This record gives sequence, C-alpha cells and structure tokens, in this order.
Amino acid sequence: MKNNKTIQQVCIDAIRILSIDAVQAANSGHPGMPMGAAPMAFELWTKFLRFNPDESGWINRDRFILSAGHGSMLLYSLLYLTGYDISLDDLKKFRQLDSKTPGHPEYRHTPGVETTTGPLGQGFANGVGMAIAQKYLSARYNKPGFDIFDYRIFAICSDGDLMEGISSEAASLAGHLKLGNMIYLYDDNHISIEGNTEIAFTENVKLRFEAFGWQVIEVKDGNDIDAISEAIKSGIDEKEKPTLIKVRTYIAYGSPNKVNTAGAHGSPLGADEVKLTKENLGCDKEKTFYVPEEAINYFKASVEKGKNYFKNWTNLFEKYGREFSELSDELRNSISGKPVRDIENMLPLFQDKDGAVATRTASGKVLNSLAPFFPDLIGGSADLEPSTDTFLKGFGSFQAGNYAGRNFHFGVREHSMAGVLNGINLTKPLRAFGSTFLIFSDYMKPSIRLAAIMGINPVYVFTHDSIALGEDGTTHQPIEQLISLRSIPNMTVIRPADANETAQAWKCALETFHGPVALILTRQKLPVIDRSKFASARNLLKGAYILSDSKKFPELIIIASGSEVYIALEAQNILDKENIAARVVSMPSWELFEMQSEEYKEEVLPSKVRKRISVEAGSVIGWMKYVTEEGISIGIDKFGKSAPGNELMKEFGFTADNIVSKAKLLFK
Repeated sequence: MKNNKTIQQVCIDAIRILSIDAVQAANSGHPGMPMGAAPMAFELWTKFLRFNPDESGWINRDRFILSAGHGSMLLYSLLYLTGYDISLDDLKKFRQLDSKTPGHPEYRHTPGVETTTGPLGQGFANGVGMAIAQKYLSARYNKPGFDIFDYRIFAICSDGDLMEGISSEAASLAGHLKLGNMIYLYDDNHISIEGNTEIAFTENVKLRFEAFGWQVIEVKDGNDIDAISEAIKSGIDEKEKPTLIKVRTYIAYGSPNKVNTAGAHGSPLGADEVKLTKENLGCDKEKTFYVPEEAINYFKASVEKGKNYFKNWTNLFEKYGREFSELSDELRNSISGKPVRDIENMLPLFQDKDGAVATRTASGKVLNSLAPFFPDLIGGSADLEPSTDTFLKGFGSFQAGNYAGRNFHFGVREHSMAGVLNGINLTKPLRAFGSTFLIFSDYMKPSIRLAAIMGINPVYVFTHDSIALGEDGTTHQPIEQLISLRSIPNMTVIRPADANETAQAWKCALETFHGPVALILTRQKLPVIDRSKFASARNLLKGAYILSDSKKFPELIIIASGSEVYIALEAQNILDKENIAARVVSMPSWELFEMQSEEYKEEVLPSKVRKRISVEAGSVIGWMKYVTEEGISIGIDKFGKSAPGNELMKEFGFTADNIVSKAKLLFK
C-alpha cells in the first residue's frame, strides 16, 4: 500500500483508476496507455491548459489532441474531472451503444473532444493544421495590446503515431513553418500491439525531429511531474520551433503483473489484476469508479484558472470590438456563419462565345472572384498549384514571417495536406481547401474519411479527372477514384460539365456545412454550354437536371457528368435526326440529387423511361441505380493508356457516335 500520497499523486491515480475500471466494465479497450500517460496529462491539464468547460467552443482556448486515440479513457477521465458535460455514468458506459464515451474520441459526439482520433498519426497532423490556423488568425486579427488569438496546441502522441508516415509529413511541414505554438508530449513507452517497439522501430526519434526543425526535450521518468512541468514551460517559451517532449513512460504503470507488457495495450487487465493494481497504487481495491473528494476539489480549483482567463479574455475582446469594430464584426460574422455574403452575385459568368475553358481554369477564376469577400477562405496544393490553378492572387503565401498569407504550399505531402486541412477546418471561422490530381486522392483517403465522420467542411479540388489528361498514362489516369469518393458517407462529390457549372459547384461547396466537398475538374478545355439554349447551370445545386429535353416525351435518357456532357448533347442531335427522342441529363453530383424530393427525381428520370445510357470516363460501378437493368453504362473498367487525351477519349468510346451506336442497341 502507498500511503501519505501527495494530492498530485492522488489525482494521477484517480485518472488511472477511472481508466482501468471503465475498460474492465466494457471488457474492451486500452488500459495501458492511460495508466502510463496519466502524470503528463495531469500536469498539462491542471497547470498549463487554458480552457473553460462552460464555454467549450471558446475561440481562444488551448487545444488538446489525444492523437493516441486508443487511450481514450485518459481523455474521458480528464473531461469528467474538469467539469465537461460527461458524468460518471458516461464513464461507466464506455464503449456502449450511444454513449458519450465511444472507443476512440469523436468530435461533436463527446463534449471537449477537439478532433476524432484513433487512426494513428491523424491527430498529429490535425494539430499542425490547428497551429497553422492560430498563426493565420493571430496575423489577421491581433493588434498591439490585443492578443485575441494566442492559444497553443498541445497533444499526446504515441510510438504508433510516430511510425505513421503522415506524422513525418506533418512534422516536416510544421518545422518548416516554424510553428512554435505546438507542444507535443510523446508517450515513449516502447510498446505496440505486437510487443516491444524494437521489433520495428529503432530510429533515433530525437535526431529525426531535430532534423525536421523541432525542439526536442527528453524526460527520462514519466512519473516525474516536476521534470514534465519544466519541459512544457520550455516548449511554451520556444516561439519559433514546435516542441516534442519525449517522455519515457511504462505502459500499464501500477499493474504488478502487466506493466510494460504488450498485453496491456489493447485488453482489459482482468478483474483480479484491477484489484491488485488498486492495492499497489494505495487505492481502495473494493471500490469502482471512485474518485477521492480531495482529487475532485483539486481538479475544480485548476479549472477556475481557465475560467478566470476566459473572463479576462472576454473583457479584452469587448474592448477590441470598440477599437477595431470592422475586424471584430468580420470575425463575429464569420464565426456565427451569418449569411452576409451573396455568393451568386460574386460568381463570374462564362460565355460560350469566349471559347472553351478547362474546368480547373474556371475554378481558379471563381476562387479569385470569391477570395476578396471570404477572408476565412484559405488553402493551397500539394506542389501542384500551376496545374490545379488554386493560387489566390494578391494574398501572398503562408510562410514563417508571413502568417497572414492565404496560399499554402503543402509540398508533395498529400496525406498530411488532408490531415492539416482537417485541423484548419476544425478551427472557427476558417474554411480551407486543398488541391491535387484526382488520382492522388488515394493518398488522402484516411483523412478525407475522418472529415466526413466529423462532418467538417474541407473542399478538395481534384483536377486531371480522367484519361483525358493524356500522355502521363495509366499511373496518373483515375478510373476507380470517383466511385471510391462517392462511397464515403457524408461526402459530396461534384463533377461539373462546364465553366458555369464549376462556378455553381464552388457556391455549393461554400454553402455546405455538413461534410467535405470534392470538386472533380478537367485538365482539357471544354465548351461553355450556351445557357440561352439549355437549362441554367444553377440547377447543379440539385445534383442532376434536364439540360436538354427532347421535342416529345423521351424514349431515351442520356445521363452524363463532367466532360462527357457536351458529348451527350452532340449525340442527342444525331439521335434527333434519326427520330429517336433523347433527353440529356447533366448529373454532376449523385449526393445532391439524392437529397431532392422523390417528385423531382421522377421528373428528371421518369420511371417509365427504362432505356437509359450513362456516360462517364470512370468506373461504371454504381451507375446501375440510374440506368436500370435495361440501360447501358459507357465507362471504363480497365486502366488507361499513354497518348494524347483526345485520342484516348475516342479509343475508349467517349464519342457522340459511340453513344448513338449504343443507343440504337437499346431499340433492337
């Protein structure tokens, strides 16, 4: 038994006991990490982290990320002890259906959780995005004597986090940008699921991060809270380098038989071992979910510091509003999401007489038309801006020394770009976009999926959308990427047919707040559809619409997206001359179409018209829903080839003549 413990040790052990009790009650979870990391988490939350549980959305709160999301009970215990809307009953329902305490932390699901983590490395990259966001907001809004945004980004990451490639990508970017507002605590416990990390992870982490441009501080004993405290202070004092505090911990610390074993990583300790652990830590082995009164009071007292800081900040912000009313109003409106901007009237109008325009080029013109009115819109590319056309002219590049720049150079780091975008978009009031070729969306998929889970709103600008990109060949020509993105719940994918649909796609993206949006754009030039003859591009917001109807009730419906829409119009003309009444439907977005009423969907795709053809330069998977079993899909079910784009489109059947030929087969 450990008697006469300090109040700090009582609090640390309370975190450990809550964690192991919850995992044991669920008979599922990861007890080892919370037990080893409890001292560093306690020291951070009670001495340094500035937060107010009564105002969890406070814009100047410090952010805490548990990148090692498998140790979720560490975070849930802290949230409970520091007054967030999590009860002891919620801890008892750990990992149970519809509880506030799921297996891994989930943004919007649990009060106080800043980002969804669990897939290792994601929280690490999110934190870089949050740090970038703080630097941008402070550069735009802070004034002498008015540090409206001076918060910091703290995280706890694990051996597994640092093994993931996304962490290296993000760490490299953070070092380059001199993000001194980041302090990451590395839970260096040397254990992963398969055993000691030496079986796969023997690099010198300190030297690696120093090479990235980080300050690295080593704490040799994870239970030495004084050393941890000094390290955090050093991290806060360092203004130009992000800080990694390498803390040597022991997984399942306090457990007599499972300390420093892989078995404690992802399995309950077992009822007998839980009692032995409590006894070893000097706690009552018969009580479960028990927190001593003195620990509850200590945590309450530490929370008061954050509440006082919040009160002082609120007074400062009120004075700021009086002295800098224009900036204050801009910030308040952006945070509230108040619809003060008439996007429709900001959009450029493209004329067919001006000639063909690649939708990537149209996107760039739209972005630059909107940028002056959206100071919260920032973004960039993964080293492809000249090809994706996403540079915001006149707004500079975000770099160390110019944190007011709105153009980001993510480098050839697609995965971390997506993770960083999540961190920025988790920061009100910012809206961030990132761009690359559609084929490289595969590198981004884990972070895209998490954005959809969280319901946050990054915009992905994916160009070079089909085999029509040409000579770069099979490695760069997307086939399965469209259906892959469409398969993600809560994701909106838009493939516009021309420049004006592209403008409307951006309007849709900026007015979508429930999940991410992907714009799928061409490299090649496309004719601008004459809207005096055909339906308005504003119909894009409905997902699919009748672009050109037949003179009588249609016998055939041709459904197309993107660059294939104009080919469908050409086919319609030929069919009309052969007395086949064909309707052309532009379908830029399945997701938007599915949001429409059944009446509207029936109007566009009448159920009694069973002869249908879909035309899209990608996988045909999924199109059966719209063409029915009596229809035909013209698509691609194999990889492309290296050749000029126009030749490839002919080679793979994306011509008006081929559509006509396929249509005639339906009438035999």
